[in-house]
This record gives sequence, structure tokens and C-alpha cells, in this order.
Amino acid sequence: MNQITQVHYRRLGAFVCVLRVSLIVLLCGWGQTGFAAAEAAPAAKSQPPVLTLSLRDAMDASVNQNPTVRIFQERILQAQDVANTRLGALLPNLSGRLSGARRRFFTGSFGGSPTVSDPRKFYEARAALTQNVFSLSLIQKWRAAKSGVDVASLNAEVTKRDTMATVGLVYLETLRAKAAVEARKADVTLNQQLLRLATERKSAGMATRLDVTRAKVQLENVRQRLLVAENERDRAKLNLIRAMGLSFDVVLVLTDEMAMVSVPEQTIAEALAVANENRTELKVQKQRERLASLTHSSVASERLPSIQASGDVGLIGNKIPDMLTTDNVQVLMTVPIFDGGQREGRISESKSLVRQEAITSLDTRYQVTLEVRDALLTLHSSKKQVSVAKEGLKLSLTELELARERFAVGVATNIEVTNAQTSVAQARDNVIESLFNFNAARINLARSQGRLQDL
Repeated sequence: MNQITQVHYRRLGAFVCVLRVSLIVLLCGWGQTGFAAAEAAPAAKSQPPVLTLSLRDAMDASVNQNPTVRIFQERILQAQDVANTRLGALLPNLSGRLSGARRRFFTGSFGGSPTVSDPRKFYEARAALTQNVFSLSLIQKWRAAKSGVDVASLNAEVTKRDTMATVGLVYLETLRAKAAVEARKADVTLNQQLLRLATERKSAGMATRLDVTRAKVQLENVRQRLLVAENERDRAKLNLIRAMGLSFDVVLVLTDEMAMVSVPEQTIAEALAVANENRTELKVQKQRERLASLTHSSVASERLPSIQASGDVGLIGNKIPDMLTTDNVQVLMTVPIFDGGQREGRISESKSLVRQEAITSLDTRYQVTLEVRDALLTLHSSKKQVSVAKEGLKLSLTELELARERFAVGVATNIEVTNAQTSVAQARDNVIESLFNFNAARINLARSQGRLQDL
């Protein structure tokens, strides 16, 4: 029995070993297949689309995709629906009615026992027509609603231009971040050259270990600034995508560059004349004043009599085959007399709205004047800033070259070179910032004059 049992145990152990080996082979095969599939998956995944954008493309795209613009477009449709509702109050109203009834009528006298008749059936089919013949209040409400459509349309235009200006500025901020990355890369190249020069001089016995260490520290600092600049560039691209209302799954490629362009000279009077002619805010405020005036007129017109005509025709009878035709035509004039002072309260409220819009119009004109003057001042100042910044960059590059020559011949340490490189980096930043200010001032001036489409 012991030998038989041992034989069975040996066979069972062999079977378990075979089972383990088979399981390991299967797992290895599955793992290789899974890894192969995992490696093939990224290759099969489609790459995000590349979107090439100029400044004009970005501004135009924002008009169609920006959520704020789309909301104001919906408000235009809402205002049009309100106008249609007001118009419906002036048009004929036609209605129909079909009824059947079973009634008992009182037939007894008041002196004796009261009695009622047997149940009687009545059938009626009737059509009614109502028409407001004259109501100045309804007419003015309809005109006010039409003016409301104009206000909504102009508000949408204001929002569209503001959005275009905002997207233009965000585009410039992205260009500024991109230029900062290029400047930091140039700084890295300069510092690598300085490190190589310091290393060569140390090998020749003309520099110390401190010079090499100082160059390495400066290089690492510049590399850190490069990483920060790259992060700011990527964030600026995300902000630009968000401002345009596009999907984030795109790769932006900006085609424009920040540069000096020729801008026609304008006096303050000429710039203000262009703004007064083109600024949509002034036009929309004028329409708001008209809307407030029409609303006041519609409320004040409630004091006047109104005339309404109505008529109905139909069939009535206790049996459908025996129904007879009846009709009723009438003209009704309503004369308002007293409503507890509610009408006078609404009139006073609408007068206040008219005065408020007049004050807002004056404030809007002041704001337009301020924006035009501020944009002109900034544009003139930024032009000078660009010239000064470019001259500063030129001088700092000359300083750097002289410092490197002094270090190369051994009459100075690399501290002078490091300071000169810091000056070059600052000068590059000054050029980038001045170009950004100049182009931003161009956009702000175009917006303040209502001519973004000509930018």
C-alpha cells in the first residue's frame, strides 16, 4: 500500500509540475501579446490636429465660437420673439368653441312651491373674432419691442468686438511668451559659450575653478528661467484656445510675430471723430434712449381711450339637426378713469428710466473719449520704448563682447561677463515687452475707434 501510495503521489506531483509550466507559458505568451498591443496602441492613436493661426484668424474664429457671443446672438432671437408677441396684440384674434350641456331650468313662482323643468340638452358651436381698432399704448409697446431688437443686435455687435479685442490681446500675450522662450534659449547658448570659455581657460591655467563653477551656476539659473518661460508659453496657448472657444485637443501654430509696423499719425480730434462715427457703444446707447422713450410713451398712452371690435357667430339648439344661427357684433370703447394710482406710478418709473439712459449716454461718451486718448498716449509712448529697448539691446551686446574679450585675455574675471549676460537678458526682455505694448496699443486704439476690422 505504501509503494502504491508513493507512486500515486509521484504521478500527482508530476502532473502539478506540468500544470505549472503550462500556466507559466500561457502567462508569458499573454504578457508578450499584451505588451505588443500596448506598444502598438500609441502608434494607432490619432495625432491631435494642427491649427495654424494668424492674428486675424484668431479674432475671426472668436466671433463664431466664443460662448459669450453666442449668448448675445440668442438674446437677439429672444428680443425678436418679444416684438412678435407685441405685434400679435394688434392683429385679429380668432377663436372657436364647441360645447354640449344638459340643464334644468327654474320654473316655479316665488309665491308657491319652487319647481324645475325636465333636463334639456343644448348644443353650441361658435367662432369669435376680436380686433383692437385703436390703442396707442399697444402701438407704442410694439414700437418699443422693435427698438429692443435693435438694442439686442447692437449689444451683440459690442460683445463681438470686445471679444475680438480680447482674443487679439491674448494672441499677443502668447507671442510674448513665445518670444520669451526664444530669448531664454539664446541666453542658454551664451552661458554655454561662457562655460566652455571658462573651462578652456582653466585648462590653460588662466582661470580658476571658481570661474568655472560660477559659469555653471549661471547656466543652471538660465535653464531654470527657460523652463518657466516654456510653461508660460504653454499656458498662454491654453488661454488663447479658451478665449476662442475651441477644443483643447489641438496644436496651435502662431504665424504672426510681434514687430514694429507703420501706424498713421492722428491728432486727438481726428481720432475722436473716427470713434464718434464708428463706436457701437454710442449707437446702442442712442437706441436705449429711444427704447426708454417709447416705453414711457406706451405707459403714458394708457390714459387714452381704446377701441376694440368683436363679433361671434355660431349655431345653437337642443338638437343638432335643428340648430339655428346666432351672431353678435359689438364695438367697445374703454375709458380709463382711476386705477388706484398704479398707472401714475408706472409713468413716473418710466420717466426715471429715460433720465437714467440720458445720464448713461453722457458717461458713455466720456468713456469713449478716455479710451481713445489713453490708447493714443500709450501708442506714442510704446513707439519710443521700442526704439530705446532696441538701442539698449545693441549696447548690451557690445558690452558682452568687450567683457568676453577682456576675460579671454586674462585682464578680468568672468564676473564682468556674467553681469554683461544679465544685461543682455534684461535688454531682450525690454525689447519683447516694448513690442508687446506697442502692438497691444494698436489693438486698443482700433477697438476704441470701432475699427477692429481694419486692423
